[in-house]
Amino acid sequence: MHDDVRVSADTPDWSRERCVGFWDPGRRLLRSIRSYQHWEQRGTPGRWLSKYWVFQHRFWSVVTGADIPLNCEIGGGLLLLHPNGVVIFPESIIGPNCQIFQQVTIGVGGSKSGAPVLGGHVDVGAGAKILGGVKIGDHAQIGANAVVLQDVPPGATAVGVPARIILASASGDSDHASRQTDG
Repeated sequence: MHDDVRVSADTPDWSRERCVGFWDPGRRLLRSIRSYQHWEQRGTPGRWLSKYWVFQHRFWSVVTGADIPLNCEIGGGLLLLHPNGVVIFPESIIGPNCQIFQQVTIGVGGSKSGAPVLGGHVDVGAGAKILGGVKIGDHAQIGANAVVLQDVPPGATAVGVPARIILASASGDSDHASRQTDG
């Protein structure tokens, strides 16, 4: 998933969210969330514009089948290439430059109380579930259909149900350094 050139875990790449044409549901949904938050922060003069973005958010939420609240905390540069079925709990925190595929749930439950916190440049595979107050480190990868109930260190990969952590070795080859952990 990762290229030789690392995507920043700190500095948002806003070009990743730029709409390409009219029919770009994931980016349009993000645009409605960002615009709503912008106009809400401006206070009274922008209230009428925030209502327009609420309508846009509802429209694109129906089109995508996604449940991403208007008040959630999402870092810049989020990619929702296939946004259908994505569910994000309102108190979850998504770091900059993350990538989330279809049918992903980021929410409460599991053994840890609270909502998940994703670091910067976290890739979450299709159908993955990240539940409870877990912390996902920068540059981590969550495999497709993984159920993550524990913290994932930076640069590691989580796979399986419940997810086991595969630590990246110094050479970057993650196949040689794995360990099973209990959730």
